[in-house]
Amino acid sequence: MVIGICTLQLLIAGSQSLKDKRQVIKSLLDRTRERFNVSAAEVDDLDAWRRATLAFACVSKDQVFADQVLQKVLATVESNPLVEVADVQMEFV
Repeated sequence: MVIGICTLQLLIAGSQSLKDKRQVIKSLLDRTRERFNVSAAEVDDLDAWRRATLAFACVSKDQVFADQVLQKVLATVESNPLVEVADVQMEFV
């Protein structure tokens, strides 16, 4: 069994309040959960208006498959025009 974890630090330039930020983050999290069947959560920078740290986890029998899923999640987040990915960390346990 392999657990893949992808942690993303995001910049949300257009956010003017926590409400704006949470709307963007909720949309991203919901979309990735539904589309890729991964666990997803905002894990840091909860009170910052223009920053967010998201974590995505995938459990698989194969590291290659887990990596492919997390790469697709990353591509989906990067394609969102409302956020900019500042840092990416991937690890497999």
